[in-house]
Amino acid sequence: MAAKNALHSTTIGDLLDHEQQRFLERRPRSAAAWEEGKKHFLYGGPSHWMRRWAGGFPVYVDSASGAHIIDIDGHDYVDFALGDTGGMCGHAPEAVTRAALRQLQNGATMMLPTEDSLWVGAELARRFGLPYWTLTTSATDANRGAIRIARMITGRDKVLVFSGCYHGGVEEAHVEIRDGRVGMRNMIHPNGVDHSSVSRVVEFNDVAALDEALSHGDVACVLTEPLMTNFGMIPVADGFHQALREITRRTGTVLIIDETHTISSGPGGYTAQHGLAPDILVAGKAIAGGIPAGIFGVSREIAERLWAIVPMVNPRVRQSAHLGIGGTLAGNALTVATMRAVLEEVLTPANFEVMIANASRLAEAARGIISDNKLPWHVTQIGARAEIMFMPAPPKTGADVIAGRRGDLETLLHAFYMNEGILVTPFHTMFLTCPATSQADVDRHTEIFGRFVDLVRGAGVV
Repeated sequence: MAAKNALHSTTIGDLLDHEQQRFLERRPRSAAAWEEGKKHFLYGGPSHWMRRWAGGFPVYVDSASGAHIIDIDGHDYVDFALGDTGGMCGHAPEAVTRAALRQLQNGATMMLPTEDSLWVGAELARRFGLPYWTLTTSATDANRGAIRIARMITGRDKVLVFSGCYHGGVEEAHVEIRDGRVGMRNMIHPNGVDHSSVSRVVEFNDVAALDEALSHGDVACVLTEPLMTNFGMIPVADGFHQALREITRRTGTVLIIDETHTISSGPGGYTAQHGLAPDILVAGKAIAGGIPAGIFGVSREIAERLWAIVPMVNPRVRQSAHLGIGGTLAGNALTVATMRAVLEEVLTPANFEVMIANASRLAEAARGIISDNKLPWHVTQIGARAEIMFMPAPPKTGADVIAGRRGDLETLLHAFYMNEGILVTPFHTMFLTCPATSQADVDRHTEIFGRFVDLVRGAGVV
C-alpha cells in the first residue's frame, strides 16, 4: 500500500507540475507583477493570504463584476471563492456601490453615528434575534470583543474551541488536536501565549468531551461555528446544538456562535434557520458588501451583566469607559451605509433562494459525476455553500479530516480549475454562490469538474 501511495503522490506531483507550468505560460503579466510585489511586500502581496493559490502565484485582478473576475492577462474566471466569503454579495453590486459613493461624498468616518445606523441596528435585531449590537472592523475583532465580554462577566479565563476551527486572528482559537495531543494549528507560532491557560479544545460533535471540558467551571465561553466550514466542511450531528446549549447553560458558560461563513445559510444565517439561541452572535466579511466590517450581538441577559460592570457613560464625568475593544474606525459611516444596502437590497430572501438553488445545482451535478465514476468522494452542501471532499463520507470531527484529507488532490484540482477559468476557496475545495451566479456559471463548473475527473482517472491516480 505504501508503494502504491508513493506512486500516486509522484504522479499527482507530475500533473501538478504540468498545470503550474501551463498557468505560468498563460499569465506572464501576473507572474511579472508577483515578482515585483515580492520586492516590497513581506509575503509578495498586500496580505499574506494572497500567496496561497495553487498556480504558484496569484492572478492580479483587472476587474470584477457579479460572479466573474478578469485578470490583467485577460482571463475570465467564474468566481466561487468570492473573497473567501467577503464577496458573497457578488463583486460591485449596484446597491452597495451606490451607497458607498453617496456616503463617501458625505464623509467616510466621523466617530459619530448616522441615521443609517438606526435602521441597521433594528434590522440586525430582527434578522438574528439578539437585541443589542456592536460594529467592528472585522469578524476577528468581533470575536475578540465577544470573548472579552464573556471573561468580564464570568470572571473566567479559558475559551473552548473545536479542533479544526477558524475564527480569524483570535489567539485562543489557534489550537487543535492532532494525534491525540493539543498543539498549534497550521504551524502557527505560539506568539508568547500560554494556551494551556487561555484555551481548551475538543473535537466537534463530541458531546461527552464537551461536557467534561466545561465541568471544571473555568471556561468563560464556547466559541463555535454552527457547523465547521474552514477545515473541510464538517456537518453538525443530530442533537449536538441542543446538547451544546444545555451544557453551556448548566455550567454558566457563554455561548458565542460565529456566523461569518454560515451566514450563507439564509438571511438570518444558520442560527435563525435552525432556531439556535446563542448568548452572543458574530458575523463579518459579507455583511457590508466587501467593505471591512464585523458585528456582534448580545442577549439582554449578557447586556445587563455587562452594564452592571461598565455602565452607560455619564456625560458629566470625564471617563473613557473603554471596554478594550473596537477602534476609531469601528461603525464608521461608510461601513454602516454599505451594511444597510447589503441587508436591505442584496442579502434578501429572494436572492438567497437563487443562491441556494445554484449551490444545490452545483452539488447535485458534482455528486452525479462522482457516482457515475464510482469515486470515494463526497459533496456537502449547506445553504449557498458546498464542498467537494476527496474522502468517502462527510467527516464528523477534525480528526476525521486529518486522517482522510487528500491535500495533493485538492492542490491539483485548484491548479487545474484556475487554468480552466474556475476559482474556488484556495484553502480547501469550497464553493460559494452569490446573487449574480448563474446556472451557466454552475454548468461551466460541472463541465470542468468532469474533465478533472477524466484527467485523474486517465493518469491512474484514483
